[in-house]
Amino acid sequence: MPEHCGPLPWRRRAPGFPGLLRAICGQQISNRAAGAIWARLRAIPGATTPEGLLTLDDAALCGVGGLSRPKAAHVRSLATAILDGRLRLDDLPAMNDAEAIAHLTAIRGLGRWTAQVHLLFAEGRPDLFPEGDLALAASLQHLHGLPARPAPRVLAAEAAAWAPWRSVAARLLWHHWRHATGRPGTDPEDDG
Repeated sequence: MPEHCGPLPWRRRAPGFPGLLRAICGQQISNRAAGAIWARLRAIPGATTPEGLLTLDDAALCGVGGLSRPKAAHVRSLATAILDGRLRLDDLPAMNDAEAIAHLTAIRGLGRWTAQVHLLFAEGRPDLFPEGDLALAASLQHLHGLPARPAPRVLAAEAAAWAPWRSVAARLLWHHWRHATGRPGTDPEDDG
């Protein structure tokens, strides 16, 4: 693939609260739209700390930051869970992947995709494959010449063969899709 798509950029995101905020910004929208929202949100003073975020109203989070009202509720839920101790981000490294996903998804607004993307990009986990990701499905459809995007269960079954390096496989598929759609390279809003 490097001869067609160029070298694989190793995108990283901040761990902890800012990384999870970034993942929530990316839920169910394009990378380009998510990046624009993330840039607006992180420019708001206090928005990247749980305490500071909880002081912001919808005018700030939605109007200035660009979040939808459901996503504003999700980021408030995340901040509250961290402050009240239900979400223990410092404990994630000691958890296996399944435990870490369960711990994150116990919080309203943090679904499986969000947990997987956060653990892959911010925590550097080597064996995660976000089977619900539309770009991964589109990339595999393109590579295999399939008539339709494969369903998440099909993606998960295919990715099983790539263990224990499914995160690398996901990165390669995203990189291929970015190239196939004319958007190669890294996003300027990515951390690191």
